[in-house]
Amino acid sequence: MHGLRSVTAIILAGGLGTRLRSIIADRPKPLAEIRGRPFLAYLLDQLIASGVNLVVLCTGYLGEQVRAAFGDSYGSLRLLYSQEASPLGTAGALRLALSLFDSDPVLVMNGDSFFEADLTTFWEWHCARTADATLLLAEASDTKRYGRVHVDDAGLVLGFEEKNHNGGAGWINAGVYLLTRRLVETIPANRAVSLEREMFPSWIGRGLYGYRSKGRFLDIGTPESLAVARDFFV
Repeated sequence: MHGLRSVTAIILAGGLGTRLRSIIADRPKPLAEIRGRPFLAYLLDQLIASGVNLVVLCTGYLGEQVRAAFGDSYGSLRLLYSQEASPLGTAGALRLALSLFDSDPVLVMNGDSFFEADLTTFWEWHCARTADATLLLAEASDTKRYGRVHVDDAGLVLGFEEKNHNGGAGWINAGVYLLTRRLVETIPANRAVSLEREMFPSWIGRGLYGYRSKGRFLDIGTPESLAVARDFFV
């Protein structure tokens, strides 16, 4: 646990959630209610269990609702906020929050997915390789909705395969990363940038690893996947 105690966690909670507008038009996606609690609370619980103390919430669309719901603390966590004035994408939002980082590397999580993994083991694996960036990878029986990540036997990322109709089993990006400040600083400032489409491919060959982990994965990005979330957190 000691390793993550001093690590700043960043949750990317600024997405527009356009595919969920039909069922949660009045709130941002991370505040979607599951079993009487906002989805974001489950991510924060996971961070508490991993020993994290400081979380930066990168907010955008209806971000003031996230601050109103959680305030400056949650359990043992101290919460800070980085609010984007216009949509900056996953990488742009991360770059905007750089001045709030209190550690190097930082732990980054998507605010609309949950992966049941041991984050401490993930941290130790990352440190053992002195990696500049490590992506947590989940095993999926059908990758067509997500695309897939190709790694070699040592875990080095070889390439990314876009979403396609072929599908099949493979390893997908689980939306959890350990990133060094040096790489975050390479993200262009003050414009919309995507981690998945722009930055990760550009970091191949620069110490980018993928850690393959068995565990249940949940993405609440569509009405169909949000509907199964209730059973996921039983």
